[in-house]
Amino acid sequence: MPLTKAAPAPYNPLYFLAALGAGGLAVSFFMYIMWMTPHAGQPIPSFATLMAAFQAGSLAMQALIVVSLVGIVVFSVLHVRLLIWNFARYNAWKHTEAAEKLRSGNAETQLMAIPLTLAMSVNIGFIVGAVFVPGLWEIAEFLFPAALLAFALIGVYAMRLFADFMTRVLVDGGFHCANNNSLATMLSVFAFAMIGVGFSAGTAMSHNPVTSVVGLMGASFFLVAAVLFAMIFLVMGFRSMMEHRANPETVPTLWIIIPFVTVVGIAIYRMKMALAHNFGAEWAAGDRFAMLAVLFSIQLVFGVIGYAVMKRARYFEQYVSGEKRSSGAFALICPGVALFVFANFVINPGLVGLGVMDKFSIAYAVAYLPLVVLQALTIKVFFQLSGKLITSEARDTGALAPAE
Repeated sequence: MPLTKAAPAPYNPLYFLAALGAGGLAVSFFMYIMWMTPHAGQPIPSFATLMAAFQAGSLAMQALIVVSLVGIVVFSVLHVRLLIWNFARYNAWKHTEAAEKLRSGNAETQLMAIPLTLAMSVNIGFIVGAVFVPGLWEIAEFLFPAALLAFALIGVYAMRLFADFMTRVLVDGGFHCANNNSLATMLSVFAFAMIGVGFSAGTAMSHNPVTSVVGLMGASFFLVAAVLFAMIFLVMGFRSMMEHRANPETVPTLWIIIPFVTVVGIAIYRMKMALAHNFGAEWAAGDRFAMLAVLFSIQLVFGVIGYAVMKRARYFEQYVSGEKRSSGAFALICPGVALFVFANFVINPGLVGLGVMDKFSIAYAVAYLPLVVLQALTIKVFFQLSGKLITSEARDTGALAPAE
């Protein structure tokens, strides 16, 4: 049966994960120019450094820059389009009976997908501005406080949503542990971690001690909130899954640990680098690699377990290539992106920084080969799900589905 004939899924906030995934894929293309183009004296590449590298570089370097910039543009545009599409749908949905039902049950944590995606939007805006706007990096110190303010506002919004959920279930009850047979509640702490990594960007890149400290404090607050509640929700989710079996539709949440560890790990990396650059607290290459290797191992463990469970539950053949529709399927994009991004840190500041391999060596190329495959597969799944869950319905009905 054609996908367009399958029963459409009603709208819910998990569709924001489509915009989040597009933003993450834009970041994945940024990783190439981040680690493979020269930008001495700057923590990230900018329009000026990329122009210099393109003019003086080899054909391979020029191709790398062009492909990376095209990827950033394509997925940044998709991110913005999906963000606008989601807010239009969300505004029509939030006053419905379906929205009220969601806010009175376990699924209320799905609302945290909104600040999670907004935090990604700020990151995308910073990347696009740095690499495409001439001279913007030269005034970056004036922009960092604005970015910190943006993350602070998103953080307040996220805390309000989370507090509404926690106070309701702790004071009024209504949280059903038997129905918590997934790691769906981890979405809320993933949002906190994304906000924390946003704060850490200004911390690491600013040379102003005040800006750096303010960013570090903000990052610390949201990382503590993320890790603290992650431990609670992780235990609760696994206990329920082991007692009542995992919900077949939400088994991709087993992979949410992968992006969670990525953003927490990058935030800690940036905070440690900020302390080294701005306050003289040196961070040895061996300690840096050890931290990255441990966190990467956690991701691989959950990656293997999650894949085994999804394969046994026939998730891919039903919800990805099959006829079943679920907005939660977009949760598959973030783990692919996150593993790719964090592996870049393991390879570059980790292995290259430790002196185990040289940049652009044969070993370096071999290390990147599985990452390129992973990125390609993630892009394929993204467009497959977008065509199945969004594009086909928009073509047939003018919208995804009637908002309930």
